[in-house]
Amino acid sequence: MKVLLAIDSSLASHVVDSAAARPWPSGTVFCVMSVVDMRHWEGLPALIEDAKHDAQSAVKRATDKLTQSGHKVFSEIPLGNPKGLIPEYAKKWGADLIMVGSHGQSAVTRFFLGSVAQAVLRTAGCSVEIVRQNPASQSSSHRTKILLATDGSECSAKAVYSLANRPWPAGSEIRILSVVQLLTPQIPSAAAPLCSPYPTSLLEEIWKEARVRAEEAVADARKTLSAAGLKICDCKATPVGEPREFILDEAKAWGADLIVLGSHGRQGLERLIMGSVAETVSIYAHCSVEVVRG
Repeated sequence: MKVLLAIDSSLASHVVDSAAARPWPSGTVFCVMSVVDMRHWEGLPALIEDAKHDAQSAVKRATDKLTQSGHKVFSEIPLGNPKGLIPEYAKKWGADLIMVGSHGQSAVTRFFLGSVAQAVLRTAGCSVEIVRQNPASQSSSHRTKILLATDGSECSAKAVYSLANRPWPAGSEIRILSVVQLLTPQIPSAAAPLCSPYPTSLLEEIWKEARVRAEEAVADARKTLSAAGLKICDCKATPVGEPREFILDEAKAWGADLIVLGSHGRQGLERLIMGSVAETVSIYAHCSVEVVRG
């Protein structure tokens, strides 16, 4: 497995600590990358040198810690825009996973300025984990609580496969959640205010099919994960409502350390109109979030 740790001087420690504490498949190789963001220092050579020195110091601490933990590791310190360089390098290297820290900016700041983590999540071709600081989970003996969100789709199946084929700390628990998202009826037109846009029988049939798909998604995930020897924790597996809200609320109430879900890969106008469950959960979750791609 190839894991790219994207760090800067302010976010290095908890990303590296999380990677160092977690068990990984045999032969896993880490690349520690710290991009010197030239947008901040262009035309200021003295400050560029200071930024390079900070990046080198952060990378050295990270590589030393991973090496001491017995991992294979090398480093890269490119100059440029981290929002583009990180996904580009991950693609070139063939990374399986990018781990990047979150600054925890406010919603307004995220909207107007964006963040490196959000940009990487949107554009990377591989899986991305947004790492949030949790002192307990950075201990190798910590029993990780993982919330798996699935809708039974192909991208969710990849998330299940990823979980099943990686080692986790002894005693770790997985809670499986599949939210039944109901069809929202359109507002009746003024010309026919008493006419329902959909027959009641059709809405009931759609609801039943959605419930069955959700239950099958949970059953399939449980079967795969149990066969891999992972502990499955019981929960209200198929609630009805808005998936983003249920995933975030369940993760917080249960005290999850990590949320894992697949990405449908929506782009452009479709993302703007429909939003992305994976992106919304990644931005607003209290814990780390891994978005799995093929």
